[in-house]
This record gives sequence, C-alpha cells and structure tokens, in this order.
Amino acid sequence: MNIQLPALDRTPDETEAAAALDVLRAWAESVSPDEVSQLDPAIARLLARRAPNAYPDLLRVYPEGFVADEGYRATLPDLQNGPASLIRGAKQQIQHVGISNFRLPIRFHSRDNGDLTLETSVTGTVSLEADKKGINMSRIMRSFYAHADRTFSFEVIEAALDDYKADLDSFDARIQMRFSFPIRVDSLRSGLSGYQYYDIALELVETNGQRQKILHLDYVYSSTCPCSLELSEHARSQRGQLATPHSQRSVARISVVLDPAAQCLWFEDLIEACRRAVPTETQVMVKREDEQAFAELNAANPIFVEDAVRLFCAELQADPRIGDFRVIASHQESLHSHDAVSLLVEGDTFAADSLDPKLFASLVHAG
Repeated sequence: MNIQLPALDRTPDETEAAAALDVLRAWAESVSPDEVSQLDPAIARLLARRAPNAYPDLLRVYPEGFVADEGYRATLPDLQNGPASLIRGAKQQIQHVGISNFRLPIRFHSRDNGDLTLETSVTGTVSLEADKKGINMSRIMRSFYAHADRTFSFEVIEAALDDYKADLDSFDARIQMRFSFPIRVDSLRSGLSGYQYYDIALELVETNGQRQKILHLDYVYSSTCPCSLELSEHARSQRGQLATPHSQRSVARISVVLDPAAQCLWFEDLIEACRRAVPTETQVMVKREDEQAFAELNAANPIFVEDAVRLFCAELQADPRIGDFRVIASHQESLHSHDAVSLLVEGDTFAADSLDPKLFASLVHAG
C-alpha cells in the first residue's frame, strides 16, 4: 500500500484526515487490542469496529431483579478485613476506630415525664490489634440497631456493646450517645414556662475488661463578674455615676462516673444539682418582671470562673451516686475579647496532662 503523506508543515484537510483514519482502522484490524492500546489508548475511541480491553462493553441499566445470594456475597472483595500484609503504615495497635454521628430515634426514660423519643447521635468505636487491617464498620451500626427499639438505658447500651465487641473480636470498646433533653422550666416571676434543652451524652467505656458508665451534661448560665459589680457600685456611691457590671453567657460541662452500686442518677437530678450550685441559669420565657428578677438573681450570685467550678464540685461531692468527675467552665466574657476558663477534676478517670486544643472552644451554646 502506497501512502502519500502531506507536507508536515501544514494542517491536513478533512479529506486527508479521513484517509488517515481509514489507514489506522485497517491497521487495527490486523493487530491485537493490546497493541492498539500500547500505541495510544485514546485511539480506541476512533475505531468503530474494534473495542480494546481498556473499554469493555458494560451494561448500563440498573439490574432491578438481581439478588445477591450467599454464594455471590462470598465472592465480594473485603479489603478492610484483609490480611496483615495489606496494612499500610506502622503495624501498631489502634486504641479506637469506628463511626461517629450516625443518628436514629431512641427512647429514653425521664424522671418526671415518662419515656421520650429523641433524635440521638451515636459514636461507636473498638480497639484494633496491630496485626489486623481494619474493621467492618457497618457491624457497629447493625449491632446498635438490633437494640434501638427498646426503651434505652445503660443496660441496653451494654447489650449493643457486647454484640459488636463479639462481632469485631475486639478487646476494648466505647459507645457514646448524644442528644438534646427537654425540660419545661418556669419563668422567675411572670408564671410563664417554656422548654429548656440540655445537651447530654451517655458514654459506656470498656478498657481492660472494666466498664464505666459516664454521664456528660452541658449547663448554660449567666455569670456576673464580682469585681465588675463592686466597681459599678463604687462609681454609683462615690460619684453618682451610673454603671453596670459585665455579665455573660457561660457554659459548664459536667462529666460524672456513675457508681454501679448506687441508685439511678436521673438527668433531672444532675440538672437540679447544677441549678443549686449556680442558680443563674439562662431563661426561656421572659417578661419585664422576669428580666428584672434575673438581674437581681445575678447580683445576688456574682461568680468568677474559679467560683463556678468549685460550686459545681461541692454539689457533685455531696451525691453518693457520683464517683470521679470533671467540671469544665467557660465564661465567654463581654468585657474581654477572650474567655475565662477553668477545669477541676476529681479522681483518675478524667485526669490528663494534655488537653484537646479545641476543648474550651467546644463549650459554646448555640442558641
């Protein structure tokens, strides 16, 4: 076959391009698909009569009636649960691996209002030995859903933890459930009432065969600075100058280990303990007389952030149902551009030399 090549210093016209394509197709008919791909995989798109190995003719309609039976499932690859030879990086034990923030409706017991169904965010993790590639994370969800239709308590969380510890052949495990718990709260003077929502988390931790039940609560209150209050009163008395002390929305995160031998510590019990310690809880329904009452309540209970954690501590120490605990407080100042923070720990459970850099930043109440 004689081929007349056009001059290389000009652009071929359409007739020449068509002739070159015919030559290319004729060559492709005499060689293997692999040889076509080796020349240039993009050439395959130009060849109407030949599809190379890189571009198989696949089905493009979803198979509605296909059933994945046991035999088919056995053929599916499972890299996450593969052999140790597939491990990337150091062959090192991982303390916790799992899933975070999968949500489902869970029923909870309450002290005053029976059972409540609340949207709940669940975190479930297990330990992973150094010679194992990974875990099947869907098993954590399946284990939890198997118990989700029961009225929830720590006992049901323990049942879910037992299931997925056995399924995943792990030695340590943790389940945490976060939710917003509503309580109807009366106003200070007007007789109105409304729902206050409390961020609560239940945590069940098993380490070295020992289990701990932990309850976390975020309590939101107003803190009036004692120094600012005194300075304002000084300006009034000495110079007849109107002045107001600074106060700010504040958050305390209370974490307590529950004594397994003690009676139930209801969510309401812990919230009421916080109110006794620091009564200036933020308000839900407010008329003018309530606003005035709140100003008087703050003036009667001015607190530094150091005072706050010690007041919470005194209430927690007085409750025999509570073991180790931690109190973190953040007063998000209206005077300064920064926050005033404090942390108080009793017992070994929450003791730590290092803190999460974002710990105090997480103590923000989103209204």
